[in-house]
Amino acid sequence: MTDILTDITAFVVLISILVAVHEYGHYIVGRWAGMKVLRFSIGFGKPVWMRVGGKDRTEYCVSAIPLGGYVRFLDSREGSVAPEDEGRAFDHRPIPARIAVLLAGPAFNFVFAVLAYWLLFAGGVVVPQPAVGAVAPDSYAEQAGLEFGDKIIAVGDKATGEWEDTLVAILGEMVDDGRIPMTLQTAEGQQRQTEIDVGADKTRLTEPGQLFDGLGFEPWQPPAIIGELPTDGAAFAAGFEIGDRILTIDGEKVNNFNELRAVVEPRPGKEVTVEFVRNDALRSLQLVLGEQEVDGKKLGLLGVALSQATGDYYTRRVFTPLQSLGAAADKTWASTVFTVQMLGRMVTGDVSIKNISGPINIARIAGDSVDRGWRYFVGILAIISISLGVLNLLPIPVLDGGQIVYQLVEALKGSPLTERAQIIGQQAGILALLLLMSFAFYNDIFG
Repeated sequence: MTDILTDITAFVVLISILVAVHEYGHYIVGRWAGMKVLRFSIGFGKPVWMRVGGKDRTEYCVSAIPLGGYVRFLDSREGSVAPEDEGRAFDHRPIPARIAVLLAGPAFNFVFAVLAYWLLFAGGVVVPQPAVGAVAPDSYAEQAGLEFGDKIIAVGDKATGEWEDTLVAILGEMVDDGRIPMTLQTAEGQQRQTEIDVGADKTRLTEPGQLFDGLGFEPWQPPAIIGELPTDGAAFAAGFEIGDRILTIDGEKVNNFNELRAVVEPRPGKEVTVEFVRNDALRSLQLVLGEQEVDGKKLGLLGVALSQATGDYYTRRVFTPLQSLGAAADKTWASTVFTVQMLGRMVTGDVSIKNISGPINIARIAGDSVDRGWRYFVGILAIISISLGVLNLLPIPVLDGGQIVYQLVEALKGSPLTERAQIIGQQAGILALLLLMSFAFYNDIFG
């Protein structure tokens, strides 16, 4: 129950922030363009909170359904315009001003993403280099000769500096013809070329969570080799030594330190059997796990720390404030291009439509990001803000992109579209959104 409440709360906070940013873009540019704003609403439906302010007596409100928002401008198509407001209605303003207002919402989403990434980059970041972790037997990765610890230097003709670049490049190569050419580098510095060939399986591997399982390898993570051994810990008392590599705990396989924590933390104070390798020999020890209290919850503790011999797999990037802003803009641009490409690939069938997420999946992601800390939450905000910006620019009549198309048509023909044409467009747009929402809810429930 607590997890559900966390997910719902995180979802409402996340959506409210992004909608507020988007609608504020419409609102502030509309005011700069001389338009009268009647209402600024976060959410749809009946207002649960409202304040009226400013010389225009604009209604600022929070409404009951937290799935969007809107800015309502004065518009002569919706009612009469008072003499003192003549020229301030949305449809009375010049077409470039109207287009600027419509573009402002998505633009503010992209600007927000830049600022979010700038916040994350400002203090410097430590990023894992793209490298191969555990390789599954009889998998595409094993057939291509990938081995644990191989660094991925390039995918196709694109050099890869971090995992996000690598994932984008892998997906881009794979959806073209099912082949992923790679340049790999061993721990000793030797480079070789290889190619993963997934053939007709390429669309399935674009489904959420399927890429690495389908390819047959995991991203590299530090192996569970003991690098530090506090003398007051359970592992030291049981006789472990620095350099021991832990393989299993109570029969559960442990490939890396993340898996080690996942196995140990649910077992505070429990007796466990640990299999490990020392000097190429398989050994086994029994011990009682220690425990620690985190946020009122008891967690198991083995009393070991990561080996420091993994620095070659991490890169620390330090930026000046200006460099951080440039890096944030580059990342936002790359993510935007990738989002557009994936949408296009969904239309052509090269990428699975299961990647379309609805409010349930977004709530789960938001709740999970809260558990992982503020940095992860801000990163999720940036990603969804970019998606919201791209989505709203689609040429669907009920979205900003569709309204921009209406304005361009009016500019070309010298008069607005007929009321009938606009109604047909609105109906088609609503149908398109209903189909999109249906896919999203289906994926949330059955995906």
